[in-house]
Amino acid sequence: MQHVTTETQTAVSNPNRQAVAMGLLVLALVGAFLVSLFVGSVRIPLDEILRILVGATPAKETWATIVWKFRLPKALTAVLAGSALSVSGLQMQTMFRNPLAGPFVLGINSGASLGVALVVLAVGTTGSTLLAGLGLLSDFGIVVAASLGAGLVLFLVLGVARRVETMTLLILGLMFGYATSALVSVLLYFSIAERIQAYIAWTFGSFGGVTWSQMRVMAPTVLLGLIIAWLSAKPLNALLLGETYAYSLGLSVRRARIAVLVSASLMAGAITAFCGPIGFVGIAVPHLCRSLFGTSNHRVLIPATILLGGVVTLVADLIAQMPGSQTTLPLNAVTALIGAPVVTWVILRQRNLRSSFAG
Repeated sequence: MQHVTTETQTAVSNPNRQAVAMGLLVLALVGAFLVSLFVGSVRIPLDEILRILVGATPAKETWATIVWKFRLPKALTAVLAGSALSVSGLQMQTMFRNPLAGPFVLGINSGASLGVALVVLAVGTTGSTLLAGLGLLSDFGIVVAASLGAGLVLFLVLGVARRVETMTLLILGLMFGYATSALVSVLLYFSIAERIQAYIAWTFGSFGGVTWSQMRVMAPTVLLGLIIAWLSAKPLNALLLGETYAYSLGLSVRRARIAVLVSASLMAGAITAFCGPIGFVGIAVPHLCRSLFGTSNHRVLIPATILLGGVVTLVADLIAQMPGSQTTLPLNAVTALIGAPVVTWVILRQRNLRSSFAG
């Protein structure tokens, strides 16, 4: 508790550092966003991209089609995915007071994957993409199913969180993930080859399969989750100092836990439904933000993780595209290469971090 209080006071005494860091993140996000629109199999000059974005007519009409139908929704999806996964990871690390908590480690992504598998196999899609041709209603159904699956696993993790130690909780989260993955495997075993191939491709992760019609479902769901997370910033700050202290401030811990449950489930469910299970982002980005801003104050960390999460996923997507090559890497492989060193660093520093998550 001493460590958290001192850290927060230090952050308050350095507002200039926070303002500069936040400004740099905004510039980095804008820069990465523009680069993501610029890089691709077809080279489009940056000035032409800017003309397209402001509604002017480019030199070639096909350039406008490429930007509006493919690159822009892909870049927006990457920003939403990075923001949602990072904030949900931040929420869970605070609620469980566990530096290694996150949607992937605690099995939340696996629960969302189970919901998607149930809907997809029940609806019976065909073709090369998992969500193609389902329509807006089915898109909404997939988000609901994925969010319910994520919420179920998170609810189970919450149920045992008070009774077990930190490392045991992580192991249980992995076990929940393995159990839901086993159910998905059983469902796929009885499916036709086309659906199996589509599902496996989906598990690699991708930001390129989201259309504008699907964006009308995904974006509001993610934004709702982010709004709930922002409104939960004060309760999360209180939970950093322990439940006893939070009770003394008049905080309803049960209500705070429900808010986190709903917010994290909406965000992890929506992103997993449309982009696949993206690993490591939810664990790594919150720790990078704590180091960058030197604070545990969620009123600072939530907007910071939104910005840095978007930057990280845009950069990961750019790396996965391998500019100048016809090869495309699995997105999950790239996020693992980025996130694994951060997680390793967290484990090595866990003794120092422990006091940040214990009241």
